[in-house]
Amino acid sequence: MTKILKVDPINPEPEVLSEAVATLASGGLVAFPTETVYGLGADVFNSDAVSKVFKVKGRPADNPLIVHVDSLQMLDEVVEEVPDNVLHVLKRAWPGPLTVILRKKPTVPNVVTAGLPAVAVRCPAHPVALALIKGLGRPVAAPSANLSGKPSPTTAEHVINDLYGKVDVIIDGGDTFFGVESTVINVLTDPPTLLRPGPIGLEELTKLFGKDINVPQHIRGFSEAEVALSPGMKYRHYAPEKPLVLIELSDYGDLSKLVNEVLTVVNELTSSGFKVAVIGSDETLSYYTDAVKLSLGSRKNLYEVAKNLFKVLRNVDRLDVDVAVVEGFEEKGIGLAIMNRLRKAATRKLIKTY
Repeated sequence: MTKILKVDPINPEPEVLSEAVATLASGGLVAFPTETVYGLGADVFNSDAVSKVFKVKGRPADNPLIVHVDSLQMLDEVVEEVPDNVLHVLKRAWPGPLTVILRKKPTVPNVVTAGLPAVAVRCPAHPVALALIKGLGRPVAAPSANLSGKPSPTTAEHVINDLYGKVDVIIDGGDTFFGVESTVINVLTDPPTLLRPGPIGLEELTKLFGKDINVPQHIRGFSEAEVALSPGMKYRHYAPEKPLVLIELSDYGDLSKLVNEVLTVVNELTSSGFKVAVIGSDETLSYYTDAVKLSLGSRKNLYEVAKNLFKVLRNVDRLDVDVAVVEGFEEKGIGLAIMNRLRKAATRKLIKTY
C-alpha cells in the first residue's frame, strides 16, 4: 500500500520526511516534488531499488536516470572530476534546474546510467527534495514520477493517478514551480552540448558557460537520438492518451494567422464527426467558439505556459473529446523546452511557413 505524506513545500516537517528517508534507506521508492516535476527516487547505490524504478514506470532500460545531490560536496560521490569551468557554472546555477553530464565513478551502478560511462547529475532547488537527500545522506536517482510516455507529473495527484499502489511513499508538496523537466547539458564536449531544453534557456546557458552551446537538431523535438545520453532524448514522451495535433508557424508575429490555421484544422475534424478540444493561449482562445477550450496561459509569460503544460495535457484525457489541437509557441528562452515537449507529445505536426 502506498503511503501519502503531506508536507509544507517551503518548510517541510522533519518528522514527516523521516519516514520517507527511512523508506529510501531500506530500498523503497519515494515520489517527491522538485522545482521542475515530481521525481521517483531510489538510493543511487542500491541497484535493486533503482531497477524497481524502471519496472514501476515501464521505463526502457537504455534510458538513463538523473542523480540528485544536495550539494557540490555530494557531487564528488558520483563523478570522477569536475572541470574548473564547469564548477564555476555550478556554483552559480545550483541549486537549480540544470543537469550536467560528467564521468561517473565506478561505484555508481550501471543500471543508473544505462551502462554509459557518464552520469547525469543535478542539485534540485526545492526544500523537500534537498531535505530528503540530506536526510538519506546519499544521492538519489530519480526520473519523473509518472508512467513512461505520459505527461510528467506536476502535482501529487498526477503521481497518485499513475503510481498509487506501485511505490512505497508519495510526498505531497503541492504544485511544482517550473512544470517542465530540467535543462540537461553535456559538459564533456567542447563546446558543451544541449541534450534536453528546460527552464534554463539556451540564451542563459550561453552566458553561464561564456561560449556558444552546441544544439543538435533532435533537441527541437523533431526526431529522436540514437543513443540516450540523458532522459528525454530517445523515446516519445509527454503524450496524452487522446491524439494531439500541433500547429506551428515559422513566425508568431501575427497571431491571426495561427488562429486561422487552428480553425482550419478544427473545422476539418468537426466536419468529420470528431469532438475537438483546442489548447491555446489567453490571447487566442476566444476565437475558437466551436471547440472545448483549454488555456496554457499568456504568451507574454512562457514560464506560466510551461508550468501549465503537463497539467493541461493530462486534463485533455478527462474531457469528452476525441482529439486535441494545440498551438505552437515561439522558441525563445523556455519556449524551446515547451516546443520540445509538444513535438514529442504530438501525434501529428503541421508546420506553416509565411
